[in-house]
Amino acid sequence: MSTPRETILATLHARLASLPATALRGDVLPERVPSAGLLILRDGEPGEPEVTLSPLRYHYQHRAEIEAVVQGADRDATFDTLCASIGAALASDHTLDGLCDWVEAEAPRPVDLAVEGAAGLKAAVIPVVLHYSLADPLG
Repeated sequence: MSTPRETILATLHARLASLPATALRGDVLPERVPSAGLLILRDGEPGEPEVTLSPLRYHYQHRAEIEAVVQGADRDATFDTLCASIGAALASDHTLDGLCDWVEAEAPRPVDLAVEGAAGLKAAVIPVVLHYSLADPLG
């Protein structure tokens, strides 16, 4: 049985997997980037929770990260489309089916990376803040 935190991350990964880009979780960057782009979800840090008593609850602002990577001659437009699709997927349900109080992405900071003997890459880390509460900090 999965913990609530794992369920939230798995649901976020499933939401990313519904996009045209290939979505991985915790993997290394493969040698080839698919034409629609590549997304790698990193579990990130739950951070230090705020604690309330009666009932005891741990309130997290968990910072996960999505690495977005595109390659090819039209990488600027592909990257823009990919980022917009991530935003739309998160905006369609800011609670991840009621698992979170709120989910929000922060703006990416794209960089262009040269690749010897191949088309360059455009990549960015997109922080995603997951607001949720748990009864147990190990949950």
